[in-house]
Amino acid sequence: MMPTVSEHEVIVVGAGPGGATTAAALARQGRDVLLIDRSAFPRDKICGDAISVGAIRILNDLGMTDKVRAAVQRGEFYSLSGMRLFSPSGHMLQAPFQHGEGDEDSYVAPRVYFDAAIQQHALECGAGFVRADVQEPLLEDGRVVGVVARENGHVQAHRAQVVVGADGVTSTIMRHLRPESNQHVDLHRAVALRAYVEDIELYPHEVEFYLYDEILPGYAWIFPTAERTANVGLGMRLDIFRRHKRNLKKMLADFLAMPTIRRRLGSGSQVRDVAIWQLNFGSQPRLQHVFDGALLVGDAAGFINPLTGGGIHNALISGILAAETIDEALRAGDVTREGLRRYEQRCDEEMWSGMRKSFLYQRILLNYPNVVDALIRVLGRHGGVTKTFVSKL
Repeated sequence: MMPTVSEHEVIVVGAGPGGATTAAALARQGRDVLLIDRSAFPRDKICGDAISVGAIRILNDLGMTDKVRAAVQRGEFYSLSGMRLFSPSGHMLQAPFQHGEGDEDSYVAPRVYFDAAIQQHALECGAGFVRADVQEPLLEDGRVVGVVARENGHVQAHRAQVVVGADGVTSTIMRHLRPESNQHVDLHRAVALRAYVEDIELYPHEVEFYLYDEILPGYAWIFPTAERTANVGLGMRLDIFRRHKRNLKKMLADFLAMPTIRRRLGSGSQVRDVAIWQLNFGSQPRLQHVFDGALLVGDAAGFINPLTGGGIHNALISGILAAETIDEALRAGDVTREGLRRYEQRCDEEMWSGMRKSFLYQRILLNYPNVVDALIRVLGRHGGVTKTFVSKL
């Protein structure tokens, strides 16, 4: 029989933004929470690194105001004042960002810093942490009662009343609990590439989005992380990527070779840390996020915005909603799927409408590329571009 090495009220698998937020919120409520992640922190995570005002507001509500300020002072979080959006014909929209109600800013924050800050905060709130590779959920009579994990070469069990799958787009918890017929399809998935480019001339404190025919309904981006360093990348819908047999690394090279970009590269310019990842959109209906004794948050659930490709804000939202639901379920003594179902309802109320609208905008970009310029002008006059592209990153 497999040895049980610990027992907890809640185990959170994955200590990224969604998982660490869930753990911090539960620990602040006095719950016994164990975070498990295969990596030691800090660690890199492939991402565009853009952090919205809404995400910062959630961190402040979690008690992280001083940590955010300290990260800004250390130069780890690069503040943003606006955006530039370029259409296929070269039309440019420049729009300022609005501060949050608490004077919060948007940032570009490399995940090596951002994720470590939330993970550390969760531990300071009282959550435990174990570095281990979760192999599968531990099941008894069809109900999740913990996880099976490999730690220091040994396979052992950690038991809990509730398990939270926050282990990313390739989530082990999700793959074992969702039936094969309830997985994301390529229409609601994307593939993206990220690189860091050094010695590049930037628009200070502004992010750049580039829409062009080869990539629609996706986009390329330049997000500054310092005075002459940027997160540069591109992403597109997975079904289109496969249909046209694209090569993301070649697409990045072609993007950097565009005359308007090439002339901004300095003599010491170099491209480093090139990496590719997949994303699951939150626009696919009827996906299951709740099970007997378990639920999914963040990228594991597939809460990526289908227009922007951003998932950090939604990961934090889902973490807060998961913590609220789990606390209520533990108080009621009902951690069955029915007892946790309120989580799916809350996620639908908070995020579903925006996901569907974003998917509609995405399809317009794909099917009517000739109206992109007009859309940029109209949405820009009403502040819609800023809200759509930034509030849900």
